Amino acid sequence: MVFKKITLVGTSPDSFDAAVDDAIDRADETLDNVKWVEVDELGVEVASVPSREYQAEVEVAFELEG
Repeated sequence: MVFKKITLVGTSPDSFDAAVDDAIDRADETLDNVKWVEVDELGVEVASVPSREYQAEVEVAFELEG
């Protein structure tokens, strides 16, 4: 088995958990064979948004076909 890892950044106005869920949901919608997700960094953008925007940088690992 060979896996590939990519980095995604999920966002949410509500919480870090919701930002992680945002990234995982997008990975599930667009990638096949997702095996695991690792949360790398958490951050909050406050400069260019009217309220806080929670961000979660995650690494998504998925198995390559063939």
